[in-house]
Amino acid sequence: MPAAAEPINLTHHFLIAMPGLQDETFARSVVYLCEHSTRGALGLVINKTSDIDLRKLFDKVDLPLTRPDLASAPVFQGGPVQTERGFVLHEAVLAGEGEAAAEPVYASTMTIPGGLEMTTSKDVLEAISSGGGPRKVLVSLGYSAWGEGQLESELAENSWLTVGADLDVIFDTPVDKRYERALSLLGLQAWMLTGQAGHA
Repeated sequence: MPAAAEPINLTHHFLIAMPGLQDETFARSVVYLCEHSTRGALGLVINKTSDIDLRKLFDKVDLPLTRPDLASAPVFQGGPVQTERGFVLHEAVLAGEGEAAAEPVYASTMTIPGGLEMTTSKDVLEAISSGGGPRKVLVSLGYSAWGEGQLESELAENSWLTVGADLDVIFDTPVDKRYERALSLLGLQAWMLTGQAGHA
């Protein structure tokens, strides 16, 4: 019997939508994968904004926003699942002296290999509100999810390109340039991607 293919793990990778992917949520999207295992995948779209900024979001949760660097930052549409819930992607925050460094600082945090964390508890917003918290953050409403084998099927159908994530694209690249910047990590430009076979 042939050996089973090794499962791929695309945690801390970008999914870049191919032109043939016409789904309203994912067309021309770049998704940062926070978790990928044989059970499925979870990620955040990092290049589609909602109609509110962080100042408005903080108003909604009754917190002042004292970080001028973040006040006008957009809130992203992270995906179609739990769109009323906030997900904060941020650089890893190390616990203070004397605390267990391996423990996340916030109540509900997923540690992602590659130096990032994703927090869903309000305490990260409270830390940012008081002028502290992580320096680099991306806040989204909702997330993207794939069930067991679903992402692998979409990859086999050429719906997505994949490349290792670059933190500059997530935090420092203008939103409207992120699709092109992510493609450039593969040495590609958008015009090179066609729906036709044989022109790779």
